[in-house]
Amino acid sequence: MITTDITLVIQIVNMIVLMFILNRVLYTPVRNILKERSEKLRGMQEEISLFEKNAKLRQEEVDAKMAQASGKAKAALDSARSEAQAAGDAKLAAIKADADAAKNEKLAALRADIESARKSLQDGLDDFANQMASKILGRSL
Repeated sequence: MITTDITLVIQIVNMIVLMFILNRVLYTPVRNILKERSEKLRGMQEEISLFEKNAKLRQEEVDAKMAQASGKAKAALDSARSEAQAAGDAKLAAIKADADAAKNEKLAALRADIESARKSLQDGLDDFANQMASKILGRSL
């Protein structure tokens, strides 16, 4: 059986002193360390979310600048392409005008040659007709 004597009181006092000492030496510092660690982790989580937010904003800025630069490059390319097309059209028109002028000059020269040949043939035609008639008829006209 259990007897209640002074050792029971000493054991109870011993347990209370041990709990007080353990609380002071072990449990309180461990709780403080865990509390500090928790606060540190919470702070790191907040920093991480802030960094992620900043990274997202910077990525959006970069994307916007890339889109703007792409638009400018496309506009410059279209402008250069239209200028090249206009210059090509102008050169083509000048070459065509020169070719038309040369063609008209040659046609005019050819018409003049045809007309002069026609006149000379027309002038010679009367003589030729008279000579042929003379030969056919056997007498001069």
